[in-house]
Amino acid sequence: MVRSATSLTGNGVRDWLWQRVSAVILAVYTLFILGFIWFTPQLDYVAWFQLFQGIGVKLFTILAALSLLTHAWVGMWTILTDYVKPAYLRLILEVLVIIALFLYFIVAIAIVWSV
Repeated sequence: MVRSATSLTGNGVRDWLWQRVSAVILAVYTLFILGFIWFTPQLDYVAWFQLFQGIGVKLFTILAALSLLTHAWVGMWTILTDYVKPAYLRLILEVLVIIALFLYFIVAIAIVWSV
């Protein structure tokens, strides 16, 4: 079995499963936010601020951000390994994607915990 150092788990089935689990978490989070929008009579800054004051919502948001990171990485890794054949170019692109996703996650944490 060929193992890739840049694969999420080193196993295609587990990577597929992680992507599906992350998709479910993202769907539930999206429904939660849409429900909040739908059922909040006065949707303004104060309502959003109060929503994100709760530790549960902050943790759920971080979990959703982590799920988005996982989902994006598995998808990008799959695309890069399927379509970028030169190993050096694929590695450079994978590193750039990892850096970008890491920075996005750090920004998400900073935004969520600054509220």
